[in-house]
Amino acid sequence: MDGGKMERRNIGGLINSISRLLHLVSCHTGKTAVTNEFKCIAGMLKPLKCILDEAFGSPFPWDERLVTAIEELDMAVNEARDFLEKGPYRLGKIYSLTRSSEMASSICSSAMRICQLFSDLLPSYSFPSLLSATQQCMRELKCRERDGLSELIVVAQKDLDNNLVPSVENILKIAESVGLASNGELLMESIALEKERLRLETKHNPESLDMINQMIQLVLHIRYLVAKLEKYSSINGVVIPPHFRCPLSLQLMLDPVILASGQTFERSFIQKWLDNGLRICPMTHQNIQHTELVSNYTVKALISTWCEENNFMLLESRICDEIMSPFTASPSQRRESSARSNAKPINRAQLQKIEISDVDREEENPYYTSHLQMQSTYSLDRRSSSTRSGSNSSVISSIDVLASKFDDQLSSPFSKDVGPSPSSNFSRTNSSNITRDDSTTSSDVEKLVEGLKGPNPDTQATCAYELRLLSKNNGENRVLVAKLGAIRPLISLIHSEYTDVQENAVTALLNLSINNENKALIAEGGALQPLIYVLESGTPVAKENAAATLFSLSTLEEYKVKIGGSGAIRALVELLHTGTLRGRKDAATALFNLSIHHENKARIVQAGAVRYLIELMDPGTGMVDKSVALLANLSTIHEGRLAIVHEGGIPLLVETLETGTQRGKENAASALLQLSINSTKFCSLVLQEGAVPPLIALSQFGTPRAKEKAQQILGHFRSQRENIVRKAR
Repeated sequence: MDGGKMERRNIGGLINSISRLLHLVSCHTGKTAVTNEFKCIAGMLKPLKCILDEAFGSPFPWDERLVTAIEELDMAVNEARDFLEKGPYRLGKIYSLTRSSEMASSICSSAMRICQLFSDLLPSYSFPSLLSATQQCMRELKCRERDGLSELIVVAQKDLDNNLVPSVENILKIAESVGLASNGELLMESIALEKERLRLETKHNPESLDMINQMIQLVLHIRYLVAKLEKYSSINGVVIPPHFRCPLSLQLMLDPVILASGQTFERSFIQKWLDNGLRICPMTHQNIQHTELVSNYTVKALISTWCEENNFMLLESRICDEIMSPFTASPSQRRESSARSNAKPINRAQLQKIEISDVDREEENPYYTSHLQMQSTYSLDRRSSSTRSGSNSSVISSIDVLASKFDDQLSSPFSKDVGPSPSSNFSRTNSSNITRDDSTTSSDVEKLVEGLKGPNPDTQATCAYELRLLSKNNGENRVLVAKLGAIRPLISLIHSEYTDVQENAVTALLNLSINNENKALIAEGGALQPLIYVLESGTPVAKENAAATLFSLSTLEEYKVKIGGSGAIRALVELLHTGTLRGRKDAATALFNLSIHHENKARIVQAGAVRYLIELMDPGTGMVDKSVALLANLSTIHEGRLAIVHEGGIPLLVETLETGTQRGKENAASALLQLSINSTKFCSLVLQEGAVPPLIALSQFGTPRAKEKAQQILGHFRSQRENIVRKAR
């Protein structure tokens, strides 16, 4: 081997890889177990990098073994950087810690080998300082201790594999150290592991699959022990019967429902499980045939009787759509009610219900991807925009683009169920006399479905209108209408030349799509191309509802891929450009959800969305926050960053840092962070726009997420300045 060029190329590549990993680690300021493991990795690599920097320009004898060792370490460092960039917590806390510990051991072993080879090859009389630094680095690497927490996890796994009961003290220490001491954290951990298990099953990776299964068993054991804690197992000293406690929440059930597997759960917790796309029972691990939840009135009555016998009072005022405390009465109301009945109200603190914002907050789980929450972010019930609750925050890709950025401020695409226009060529008063309430019968719906298939456009419009209203607010009607075969006829009417027929058909499909099972029926029934046809040539109202329907379908992960590849993105981008305000909002909503799937980001950029999003950052449009949220997501890919800069987005993003809403500032900071850390040129442009003062203000007075992003950008600016000063010397 040539004693110069090839060796220097290899060592230069390793130096670059280490520098990138060190920078990435420095941007993560949290104190999680995984972050600490990566800080240990950085501590190992820093002195080695100094040795490599000196060796890079030194003429010393090379060896084939040294070149091989450098290549191996380069691969290990790049693997660790890739793992950290993608967000380790998407895999679950325990699995992420185990993986990061394995990477640390691999990097330590490779670094030791390189130092040993340097020590053997370097003549002491020629390279005294380099030899001394190498020997000091070796001593430090030998003194490195394996993370005690990782050792505890390994020991617990071995015990479980050997059908032994792990130490209770060790299990509780693992749970506390990694942050799995509450029901909400355990739920999110189980969801993350199950999703990774499903992914690995498709990859045919038996080794990793075995590890995931071990982690799942460990989490189940942690759940079992946490459930034994007094705060979950009893109320005011009274032990809760095990069959009255939800296996997921670990607490007394207030709204027990039966899953298709026959197991009973608290509604809000099992709904969270299902909303993340999991189609297996958390207890039996069997596949479930459907996701409908049936109230378990028997268990609910037994719980009520038990509460009465133990002189507890359950206050029923409850928001069932969120994982929240079920007791919403004020303290004074509880005291008054208690005084009247001589009962003991169950204390909110004793039940320790976890709000959904607590389960998912970034301080606890800074890397959870959109995939854990975006499925359930929007309320799909189209009663009215005023009834919509705030969405749950979640993290998208490697930046924190929240679904709630859209949800609180996009008027919901599901809140504008419109009827035929005044010019429609049929009279509603002459429409079918079916009552749209709980008394709707199968024969009523069958008549309407037959009317859809008839040749008369007036009858078609009337029947589509009736089906639309039937499915507007009633979940059972949605199931019934789909079961009786309305979906395919409605899809066929999308191509109708009569606008009232088309509008009502599209809107009926939108309302039916609120049901998850119906989503699949609509998509598989061939609705995608007809919906694209409406986006391109329909009436404004039809276009709006077609975009909203595509959003609804895209809440299921597999349809993000199918919709992205169907040509819908270009039509949605065109609606973003030329549509009504409502149409633009609906298009932005659909594009945002589609952008969660990585491949769709490039499609959105290539369709020209960035230009229109930049234009919509004008405060007069009322779409600043929505535009910035989508731009932040697109900034995670190279094409997106180029388009943002080319279209003049940096000044507007900096302006949003100064004058935007809290959510707008968070997303603007996320986008600017991506621009800065991925391009020295773009970083300079951000600095030139005067970003430092608003970033300093944001780092002090912003939301926790905004503070973190601002601090990361400012830290990157400091690093850039230090590099410039170092080079000048």
